[in-house]
Amino acid sequence: MKKLLLYCSILGMISLLLAAVPGCAGRKAEPAILTLWHNYGGQLKETMDELIDEFNETVGTGEGIIISVTTISGSASIHEKLVMAANDEPGASPLPDITTAYPKTALLLAEKELLVDLDQLFTAEELSRYVPQFVEEGRLEGGSLYIFPTAKSTEVLFLNRTIFDRFARETGATIADLETFEGIARVAVLYYDWTDRQTPAVSNDGKAFFMSDSLFNYALVGCRQLGADFIDGDSIAFSSPQYARVWESYFKPAVLGRAAIYNGYATDLFKTGEIVCSTGSTAGVMFFSSTVTHPDNTTEPAELAILPYPFFEGGAKIAMQRGAGMCVTRSTRERERMAAVFLKWFTSPENNLRFVSSTGYLPVTGDAFGEIMSREIETIPHEKIKELLSTCRIMQKEYAFLIPPLFQGIDELQERYEAGFKEIASFSRESCRELALNSTLERAYEAVAESALTDFSNQF
Repeated sequence: MKKLLLYCSILGMISLLLAAVPGCAGRKAEPAILTLWHNYGGQLKETMDELIDEFNETVGTGEGIIISVTTISGSASIHEKLVMAANDEPGASPLPDITTAYPKTALLLAEKELLVDLDQLFTAEELSRYVPQFVEEGRLEGGSLYIFPTAKSTEVLFLNRTIFDRFARETGATIADLETFEGIARVAVLYYDWTDRQTPAVSNDGKAFFMSDSLFNYALVGCRQLGADFIDGDSIAFSSPQYARVWESYFKPAVLGRAAIYNGYATDLFKTGEIVCSTGSTAGVMFFSSTVTHPDNTTEPAELAILPYPFFEGGAKIAMQRGAGMCVTRSTRERERMAAVFLKWFTSPENNLRFVSSTGYLPVTGDAFGEIMSREIETIPHEKIKELLSTCRIMQKEYAFLIPPLFQGIDELQERYEAGFKEIASFSRESCRELALNSTLERAYEAVAESALTDFSNQF
């Protein structure tokens, strides 16, 4: 017993001596460095950097995780880099541990078995805290969860309230008229006539009232609001009566100069007062200018109002759901687990709301949409974001969200549709103007519209 006590004392003294010598004490394991690619540039980059630094200094320190951002680029560039890495092309960068990706990119990676099924890293209870439609959009390849919702977007109606109020006082138009697409079309007639009267020396020079940033989404959502599908398999269902109604709702105002046909975003036309309202992604909210510069070089403030996405009369309240999420690439079980630790922290209600409070994106958890948003919304410094989130909270309660179809060639189909629609609408507008010189405007429109839809659909 005496010898045993002596040995224990000696071992204890040796341990104390070793601890006092630099390099001899027991060391913590080196932290794991997880690489991240994301597309949050511009104003989003600063917020993203702050959140990642905070994670690394808090939870990351405790868990032995360092998130290292190695690529910040646009969605198209990240898609290209991921495809190169997936195909193991010469000069390609190694796949990151975590990356933002849209469904078309994630589908390609999933088909090559390069992504982790996130159902393995999140419990059913954890997933139940997220907005169900947002989680559903990330399910590919037979229902496996490959894209985790981190920030989503939808479409809303943006309105230059300064010009609209001036117009409304003289015409009787109201904000309530803008709830439906039919109401917008009726107001567009009033607005064209009102602006035409501003220049009595020049006839038929009224201005467009409205523009859709995506005519493809306009048709996709509009048909669904009316109970039909715009896409049938991998082609467009031109023959449905619902589509004919959606087509007419934009084609006629466009031909008659009441809706804009423009190869760019509506924010450009807002800056010059060429239009008053538009439908577009919430992600574009910060691109709206606070002033309007008119053609005569005069300027005026522009108060931006943000309203729920319009719907067709008699139709359902449905809006588009968009936005990338984050994917975890296959590596080791431990690195994959660590990636999930970051995603859970980043999308926790408080952190996620901090991220979207400086962007046009939407939070992804039910709690963030609820009491937390109600409590925090008044502290948001950006008035545009504050109003946007208030509107989106209403939509989250009252609207269903449409997940866009996903198949090979969907992007090309969208590009063909939008380019073709604008081309035939522009051509028809010029033809209508010429015919109206010797006829009424309505008869001129009927003449150019008679075969327009058939001619357009024949292109496909």
